[in-house]
Amino acid sequence: MAKTVVIDTPECTACGTCVEICPEVFALEDGAEAATVIQPTGGPEDSIQEAIGSCPTSCIHWQD
Repeated sequence: MAKTVVIDTPECTACGTCVEICPEVFALEDGAEAATVIQPTGGPEDSIQEAIGSCPTSCIHWQD
């Protein structure tokens, strides 16, 4: 089974860093309180990992 990327939305501050790094996987709607995962599997793992490492609240992680 492939691992998926998830956001702990209560921890997300909607800073948009993940969207800037990997817009094919993450999205942030205008006025939203948290980013969302629009492509939980199959995205570029290196960019996803960069987004995980760059998140100021560490709310993005892999799930098996």
